[in-house]
Amino acid sequence: MERLDSVKNPLIQRLRALKTAEGREAEGLFLVEGEKLMREAAGLLSPAAALFEEGADFGDLPELLRAKGARSLTVPRRILEAVCDTKTPQGACAAFSPPEPLDLEHPPLRIVALDGVQDPGNLGTIWRTADAAGFQALVAGPGCAEALSPKVQRAAMGSGFRVPLAKVDDLAAWLSGLAKSGYAVVATSLDGEPFYERAKLPDKFALVIGSEARGISPEVSNSATVSLKLPMRGGAQSLNASVAAGIMMYELCRNLPE
Repeated sequence: MERLDSVKNPLIQRLRALKTAEGREAEGLFLVEGEKLMREAAGLLSPAAALFEEGADFGDLPELLRAKGARSLTVPRRILEAVCDTKTPQGACAAFSPPEPLDLEHPPLRIVALDGVQDPGNLGTIWRTADAAGFQALVAGPGCAEALSPKVQRAAMGSGFRVPLAKVDDLAAWLSGLAKSGYAVVATSLDGEPFYERAKLPDKFALVIGSEARGISPEVSNSATVSLKLPMRGGAQSLNASVAAGIMMYELCRNLPE
């Protein structure tokens, strides 16, 4: 395998740029760290370049990525530390082309809509749980964490490669369009109906998750066709956004066919 040992190498500089949203947009790539996620991404996305710590054994992964068109190189650990977002890199990373975004003109049956979910860990966890529960896409309005950031993708644990996401400039308007086409738009509200006593939803629905600090915005709430509230039987007045999302996603999909 080719070896690089200078942080000033142009390729290394390009990979370092992927730490920022501006760099990811300029390069049209995002960074995936660690052997497990790299293997998962390799089965779904197009790799551009991969770095492996010299002396470490990653089996057939370097050749697998080379066969898919990537430039695979060995590097000293200090270069991985310069390129990777994590403080303690897992010994390998690779740049991939982003997944295809959701086709907003032809949305699937079950969607999670994100209204200002700013915490990368929450967004990634919601993405991963949506994948597990049976949702088929995410739509992010303004103010959400950047989907291709390393923290989001680490929390998503590969679901970001499988479940498409699209950004919209006006989430309320987009959800209103969904409602007009027969979707239930489900939002949480303190004045909503009890979640576990809700009426049956149609096959097509979007679940709205609001921001950690402010919840769902009034504009987006006005687009909802169904308002529900989770029970709070103890002293807590609210739940973490990803926890509340997980409870509702699994329950809404509970009776769907496998």
